[in-house]
Amino acid sequence: MGKLTVQALRAVLAVVLAGTVLVQAGMVWVLVSGNDPEDGSIPLTAFRVITILGMVSAQVALVSVWRLVAMVRRGTVFSHAAFRYVDAVIGSIVAIALLWFAVTAVNAPGQREDPGVTVIMGGIGLAILGVALIVLVLRMLLTQAVARDVEATRMQAELDEVI
Repeated sequence: MGKLTVQALRAVLAVVLAGTVLVQAGMVWVLVSGNDPEDGSIPLTAFRVITILGMVSAQVALVSVWRLVAMVRRGTVFSHAAFRYVDAVIGSIVAIALLWFAVTAVNAPGQREDPGVTVIMGGIGLAILGVALIVLVLRMLLTQAVARDVEATRMQAELDEVI
């Protein structure tokens, strides 16, 4: 991965992380201070809590990707240490999907006349879970790459002994 690509990705990650922290802080302030313009209606409060938790999940994924990018730059991504970050990304995506299903459930009573919205939202939740499955497949590819790297290192050591 080129230096410019890494810097661009880090810039995007930093901006998104800062944005989520600011929005999160604003939502927490509204919930804690009682300055809710909607008078704390149950669905809106639930939506805010779910959004705050969703942003925490996204932040975990962002930090994990940041760490993986650092490992790529150092050339150490094909190691067992990378699995911790990939697993965190997968867990974050699954958590976001579950939170989306919670949003769907909270929103569903208001969609009695048009249940198609709830079905579409459920489909979006399944698509989010599909992204988690894609990252899981990529994790399996990383597992194979790490195994081959370990095997290549072992074979190089044996060859060095023979020579």
